Amino acid sequence: MKLPRFTWKRLLAVIGLVILIALAGFVIWASMTNPIMPRAEADLQSDATVNVVTESGFIGFGGYIAFEPQQTVPQAGLVLYPGGRVQAAAYAPIARAIAEAGYISVIVHAPLNLSLFNSGAARGVMNAYPDVGAWVVGGHSLGGVAASRFANGNADDLAGLVLLASVPFPGLSLNERDDLRVVSIYAELDGLLSVADVLESRDDLPAGTRFIEIAGGNHAYFGWYGDQSGDNPATISREQHTAQTVQAILDLLEEIE
Repeated sequence: MKLPRFTWKRLLAVIGLVILIALAGFVIWASMTNPIMPRAEADLQSDATVNVVTESGFIGFGGYIAFEPQQTVPQAGLVLYPGGRVQAAAYAPIARAIAEAGYISVIVHAPLNLSLFNSGAARGVMNAYPDVGAWVVGGHSLGGVAASRFANGNADDLAGLVLLASVPFPGLSLNERDDLRVVSIYAELDGLLSVADVLESRDDLPAGTRFIEIAGGNHAYFGWYGDQSGDNPATISREQHTAQTVQAILDLLEEIE
């Protein structure tokens, strides 16, 4: 049965409206993030040790927060991708501690707070700091997935990869990149990514990958954005969690440097 012309127009209009509503709902959902905790806000301030530079970019593309060491010329650097629906500034305590140790540390912004929409963001940072001789990319949760995707396509330009409560991009294998140093840092009480899932990623990573468990840690404590739905309570402090995470990253950077 052939529908009248006006009926097709109405049907198309309804379909278009449904799509627009779905897109609007997705944007609203992705934009709903936890507020940044006071410690992270404080660590965004420059001082005599660390200079903090913010590039806003365009709706998340090309933007970043750079933590530049003031006392030394950095020979290696870290580019960090935020977790899904987490603001970049939530990782300021990690990034600042890395910079205080003499390495440049940069957190990239994510369009709609989802790093996979701009997994190539590290390239812009590397271009902005051409004098840095060795780069490591990393990320928390979904940010780690994005970082692994960048590492897969740019492994010749990278020295290392850091996964924070994360696994490689689905279907991606880095197990033949023996020249890429990888550390996978995970939490014992993570309620969003199980220890078993982390360890199962071993087959997709280089043979020399180090797996480091934070005893008593959870998923949200990798950043400073409060608690996260579905996560388990941690039995250590957020400060302890951050310190162990930073130390594991510094160990990798020291090897590379």
